[in-house]
Amino acid sequence: MAIRAVIFDLGGVILGSPIDAFTAYEAELGLPHQFLNRMIVDNGEGGAWQRFERGELAMPEFLDAFDQEVAAAGVQISAATLMQRVAQVSQPRPEMLAAIGRIREAGLRVAALTNNWASEDQRSKMSLLRDHFDVFVESVREGLRKPDPRIYALVCNRLGVAAVEAVFLDDIGRNLKPARAMGMTTIRVSSAPQALSELEPVLGLSLS
Repeated sequence: MAIRAVIFDLGGVILGSPIDAFTAYEAELGLPHQFLNRMIVDNGEGGAWQRFERGELAMPEFLDAFDQEVAAAGVQISAATLMQRVAQVSQPRPEMLAAIGRIREAGLRVAALTNNWASEDQRSKMSLLRDHFDVFVESVREGLRKPDPRIYALVCNRLGVAAVEAVFLDDIGRNLKPARAMGMTTIRVSSAPQALSELEPVLGLSLS
């Protein structure tokens, strides 16, 4: 079946990666690589980060809860400092925005599918990005977050396409698995040039 839509994650794909901020902060504090990311995953859907991305915690509540979770793991950090670092690295990648323009000009529909949270920085960035997409799905607005299969079904429904008619790009492997299981073509993103080089033959378009 022909591809009719492209679905992009934002952080680490369209924007700079929050994981870079995590990695730098861990190194600064002398923590093991991926300590924070592993802790977030291990805490499951009831963890502070997951609840934050579903809109169940406001920023002040999240900062307190996340500091407590990290402390329970035997480490002291400042969640406020971490989130400031995340905001600093999460800047738009011009080459990805240009590619989105070319995709839409070719007649394909384009969606954003992002796990995000409520903050002034996020609201500002989302408002700048929204017009680049036909459909814009945010975890904090939906009360669902990747990798919950329901949020992938939701974005396909709003695009008006079947999963097999969509390509999904994300920088996190576990977020790609449900999309692939539903029939989407998936691309794991490590850099903008790599992502575009893999997307071009899928779409039959020149994007870089």
